[in-house]
Amino acid sequence: MFNLNLDFLKSFVGSRSYLGVDIGTASIKMVEISKRGSQPEIKNYGILESYGHLERANNAIQTSSLKIAEKETAEFLKFLINKMQTKSLDVIASIPAFSAFITLLEIPEMSEIDAAKVIPFQIRQHIPLPTSEVAIEWINAGKKEDKKGFVKQEILVISVPNEQIKRYKSIFKLAGLKLRALEIETLSLVRALISNDPTPTLLVDIGARSTNIAAIEGGFLKYNYQSDFAGSSLTQAISNGLNINIRRAEELKKQKGLLGLGGAYELSTLTIPFLDAIISEVRRVKDNYENNQKSKIERIILTGGGANLLGIEDYFEKQIELPIIIGNSFSKIKYPAKIDPFIKDLNSSFSVAIGLGIREFI
Repeated sequence: MFNLNLDFLKSFVGSRSYLGVDIGTASIKMVEISKRGSQPEIKNYGILESYGHLERANNAIQTSSLKIAEKETAEFLKFLINKMQTKSLDVIASIPAFSAFITLLEIPEMSEIDAAKVIPFQIRQHIPLPTSEVAIEWINAGKKEDKKGFVKQEILVISVPNEQIKRYKSIFKLAGLKLRALEIETLSLVRALISNDPTPTLLVDIGARSTNIAAIEGGFLKYNYQSDFAGSSLTQAISNGLNINIRRAEELKKQKGLLGLGGAYELSTLTIPFLDAIISEVRRVKDNYENNQKSKIERIILTGGGANLLGIEDYFEKQIELPIIIGNSFSKIKYPAKIDPFIKDLNSSFSVAIGLGIREFI
């Protein structure tokens, strides 16, 4: 968590509501969350989607080259705030995993004071930029025993270029919002979907332009990997294969899903090679993690907009032979009964935003 005003945050915990803002490559999701009683409660939510990234690769809200359209994104945020009529202007926002350098360090077991002295020297060897050019956060990620029986502390190191943080601060200032903290989206997902569940899990976040694959164990993020195969890969395959425009292809993908008969079967023959590419990346991360950590992954949680693809759960399970779960981010919050019919569709898309919004309440 990159706190932008730590002293203020300490006194801000008792505030009535926060905005969790997830700025993706093709959409902005926002939730307003407060706490009444023992459980956080969603007061409002909104999503603004762009299809420009499907038609032109560079026409995205932000890209893996760390470019983000500051003025345009600020205007999108202002539009969304106006439509939602939020009561709070205080924001905790996500940074995409591709904007950060994430690594897991192992150090001998020691006190927090000694660790604070040792870790900065270790970090320099694992960051591709000078430490003066990045904001660095390190988080305790549990312990492990090596082959000789020595206990090692695992430290998750996250660094983000200062320039990227500067861009986010500029965006929210232009939008008239108060940015209180930034957090890597993977940590938000862990909070929303896993919390302290110790089960070794692969968390697969299928977005529009990228898929993030994270290994979680003991409730801690242990490993993070990014793939360029994602939801738009499937859409492009449909568009090219059926010779239809990209928006119609996106509609067909959402309506027909992965498997079926007749025309739906034809769609599956176009999309499955790209889904197989994602599954291949997931399998590779699983194998690497199990070999390095000597721990078996026991399940896979799917999230992100791509997790809404009809038939994806069954197909994943047949290919990887592990329990497949569609993440349920609404399980940790109260919500109005009137949105019950929409929860299934909202679950995966709003996981990051909900993870951000509940941060101060759980």
